[in-house]
Amino acid sequence: MSSAKQRTIGSEAELTGNGLHTGKSARVRFLAAPEHAGIRFRRTDLPGQPEIPADLAHVAATDRETKLAAGDAEAHTVEHLLAAVHVLQLDNLVIELSGPEVPIMDGSFQPFLEALRGAGIVEQDAPAQVLELGQPCQASTGRGATYAAVPADTFRVSGTIEFDHPLVGRQHGSYDVVERQFERDVARARTFGFLREAEELRARGLALGANTDNAIVLNETGLAGGELRFVDEFVRHKIGDVIGDLALLGRRIRAHVIAERPSHAGNVELAKALLRAEKKDADAIVDINKIMAYLPHRYPMLLVDRIVAYDPGRRIVGLKNVTINEPFFMGHYPGHPIMPGVLIIEAMAQVGGLLLMDVVENPEDKVVYFMSLDNVKWRRPVTPGDQLIFELEMLQYRRHTCRMRGVGLVDGAVVAEAEMMARIVER
Repeated sequence: MSSAKQRTIGSEAELTGNGLHTGKSARVRFLAAPEHAGIRFRRTDLPGQPEIPADLAHVAATDRETKLAAGDAEAHTVEHLLAAVHVLQLDNLVIELSGPEVPIMDGSFQPFLEALRGAGIVEQDAPAQVLELGQPCQASTGRGATYAAVPADTFRVSGTIEFDHPLVGRQHGSYDVVERQFERDVARARTFGFLREAEELRARGLALGANTDNAIVLNETGLAGGELRFVDEFVRHKIGDVIGDLALLGRRIRAHVIAERPSHAGNVELAKALLRAEKKDADAIVDINKIMAYLPHRYPMLLVDRIVAYDPGRRIVGLKNVTINEPFFMGHYPGHPIMPGVLIIEAMAQVGGLLLMDVVENPEDKVVYFMSLDNVKWRRPVTPGDQLIFELEMLQYRRHTCRMRGVGLVDGAVVAEAEMMARIVER
């Protein structure tokens, strides 16, 4: 269980501005809340001042924003504010809102981070809730957003976006979700949109308050006004949106999230997938002791640390933590340590060997011999500090002989892939 404590703010703070989509003016005021209260929006402009919990159950829309609703009360564009809330590890907070939408401010996360931090952070007595993954999970939408989340000791988000525009193209970023790095690398990144979409969005009641003071506006060849704060400001903002939407889980997160073309709809689907993964039976997780019972390899050739997902006879996911203490780094190469490609494939094969153990009787009496490798490719070097994630799937199994396809990833990027054939024999 985590020893971290719940937190709230020590004094009041407020901001005033116009909404990005509704264009309406509103004041947002932050108030401390007691333990276990969670994050709640309070519409002070509506009769009875109804409250809207900031959780997945109250997500009402994810089209170009994340909108929450409870009955007739709505809170539009909550993701920038919630990203700051999550980065500051605030668990309990009342957010008074005098209109339908959180002010967009300059289009970034920074104003909310500064206002909340300026109010002071107060630690409470109750333990904080933490979501920890025991195995990887995936999520996707029908519009191209795909996600993977793998177990980690901290919260990290890696994201890739791709837009057909000279200033955007394909961009990638990866950041630890901690206050110092978030403020340096993500907080100032602004929301963005395309001038060609403006008329269509406004016809749908969106982007009514958007302008070059609160968003990056792109014309066909460049910027409609202003300058970029980062060359890759677009992917940095998208990563911030992922953090804000995952704040709807209502707890701290320990996982590495890898997002390809993230969207608000996809972020919410990932949050739901994380909840489902958290509830799964942990019995499928295999630790080093069970690995050593099944694999004959020993130091320095045992190259699997843990199995983190397992679908018997179909799919397996294992990991290898690559440290500077690996014996092969002494000679490969001094002063420029790189994990040998053949050992990356060997580690992948060892994970694959574990996939076979439950398809035979008395697996402790068997050993897996690999017979052939096909379509082997190495995409990038693996160096000390990397965590190798191997995903293998069974393609065919007949009479103790099988074919598998495997891929190795570091930070969501493919580093190696191969197809392999193996045979199970008596030890």
